Amino acid sequence: MGTFISAWLGGWDTALRVLVVLMVLDYVTGFLGAIKNHKVDSDVMFWGGIRKGAILAVVAIAVQLDQMVGKHFGVGKNGEIHQYVDLSCPAWANGGVNKPDWPLLQDGVNPNYYTVSIEHEGNSGDAMPEAQYQATLALHRWLIESLGIPVTRDNIIGHYRIDSVNKSNCPGLGFPWERLLKDLHGGSDMLNVAVLLYTKEDFWAGADVSAKNGYCAIFVRPPDLSVPAEAMSAQKLIVVGGPTTKHLNEVILSGNNKFDSAAAVAKYLEE
Repeated sequence: MGTFISAWLGGWDTALRVLVVLMVLDYVTGFLGAIKNHKVDSDVMFWGGIRKGAILAVVAIAVQLDQMVGKHFGVGKNGEIHQYVDLSCPAWANGGVNKPDWPLLQDGVNPNYYTVSIEHEGNSGDAMPEAQYQATLALHRWLIESLGIPVTRDNIIGHYRIDSVNKSNCPGLGFPWERLLKDLHGGSDMLNVAVLLYTKEDFWAGADVSAKNGYCAIFVRPPDLSVPAEAMSAQKLIVVGGPTTKHLNEVILSGNNKFDSAAAVAKYLEE
């Protein structure tokens, strides 16, 4: 319950803690003053509590409205880039901190205050169109140069590393992490390792395999079950839950059913 309320209020950061402390002090001092003056009134106390709750409700509404448009940039599938929030101001696309996996997280400070948020049009598992990829690559390069951001997996992250519960699929299975980092380093487009999922249902197994391989790129076969060209061009292709792709350097983690595939993945992870 506490996690839910904190998320709706934008995270349990210093600003929110100060607000809550001031509200409690105001309520307690008012109550003590009423005792001193022999004017304790249950109705007054009740409506005083309601007013304090209304203040938090206004904060929650403002946070939720801001999260609807609270991103610095949006990148469309057609390659268009839109800026919604000035870089001198925080955006709230990260939401609250919930089971994070990010070593650069500052204790007690809402990460929205020291991050730049980019959202991409599409659903989890969508293959990113080339126009959209080139646009986000250009945007990343500009931000890196303008703000002096180091090109590492801990400085360029997905929202899932701040909130692994509510944003576990953000930015999605089709986001080309390895290609982006290589291009930002000035390397070639060829991936060292890629993971290919037969369906979106194989995501959790594929995510573990990707993590074992340095969070390499993950692809999902489209409805026609073809293999994305970028995955096929990788130096090594790990296939989860599906038949062979006839890739020259292929690892098959599949079986006759989903249980056999899960067992193959578990064995691979133990190696």
